[in-house]
Amino acid sequence: MDESKKGFIKNLGGLSFKQNDDKNFEFSGKIQEMHLNTGGIAHGGYLATIADAGMGTAAHKIAAGKRCVTINLNIKFISAGKLGDILLGKVKILKKTKTLIFISCEVFNSKEIVASVSGTWKILN
Repeated sequence: MDESKKGFIKNLGGLSFKQNDDKNFEFSGKIQEMHLNTGGIAHGGYLATIADAGMGTAAHKIAAGKRCVTINLNIKFISAGKLGDILLGKVKILKKTKTLIFISCEVFNSKEIVASVSGTWKILN
């Protein structure tokens, strides 16, 4: 089944995922009205959620399909995402151990970086 149709992710208004190679992944989604804050730009919680979903999907794939959970997520909001923008997340696996995966991600709109994200995932048995 398409990962974007499962669980909580299905409530995000649509995300697509792509594996480029064994360390690099991408995800994308379009900013919709429901993703905006009262200032009319993409809500920080939406940006954090799509980054967590995209990075978590990469962790799951790198862990050979084992379940993974987010231990920590660090995000820096750099610029604004606006209604209709297509956001592209570029995910990089930094390191994998027997029990942990360290990941970085940059989220872009068509013009600039919107957020820089890093995190750690625990591989469950």
